[in-house]
Amino acid sequence: MSRMIFVNLPVADLDAAKAFYEAIGAVNNPQFTDETAACMVFSDTIFVMLLTHEKFAEFTPKKIADAHATSEVLIALSAESREGVDEIADKALAAGGRESRERQDYGFMYARSFEDLDGHIWEPMWMDLEAATEAMQPETADA
Repeated sequence: MSRMIFVNLPVADLDAAKAFYEAIGAVNNPQFTDETAACMVFSDTIFVMLLTHEKFAEFTPKKIADAHATSEVLIALSAESREGVDEIADKALAAGGRESRERQDYGFMYARSFEDLDGHIWEPMWMDLEAATEAMQPETADA
């Protein structure tokens, strides 16, 4: 069985957050959605649970971070290509997200970064694994 990841995020406006995540390619699973939570599906193994602050507070005794003011997590999401990275980020910006830093282009890896409506930072990224492995190999000196 493949491992799955469920990212749980507190949101101020559940309907607005659902619309934002649908705009960047997630699909709502109504089976796990109600007036306090929405299950947004990116793939067979990646799910984002959007929880109202009241619902999120049921799972932790800690204060909910204001992601607009502090960094709580960076969520990297792989894309199939550089164009896929741009597509996700451009959709996020068009849906009300905010670019949180400059594009990162290392040749073998390309990433962008945006904040969702609640300030949670997402980093769509693409990497050519073969080129990355070669780039990280120590250079050998010719004798």
